Amino acid sequence: MRVARWDDLVPGRGIVVIAKGIRIALFLHEDGTPYALRNQCPHMGGELGEGELRGDIVTCPWHGWRFDVKTGRNPSVDLVAVRTFPVKVEGNDVYVGV
Repeated sequence: MRVARWDDLVPGRGIVVIAKGIRIALFLHEDGTPYALRNQCPHMGGELGEGELRGDIVTCPWHGWRFDVKTGRNPSVDLVAVRTFPVKVEGNDVYVGV
């Protein structure tokens, strides 16, 4: 599903998009690869799309929980994770598979 334009993405910053009713945090990695995670932190529902991406790690702006943007896993606790979604770019359009 088309969710954004390539021009909307800035390395290190997230945007929140909606695909089929799901709020998704969309990030542009410093290497130029886009990644998508479920926007809701499992701790207390913080919006990951408002968090900061440093390297591969997204930090929830509410309480600092961290997630690998590529895998969705917490780097410290394997049992804690958020759902990831495939991202495809065609021209200036960004698509997320849901």
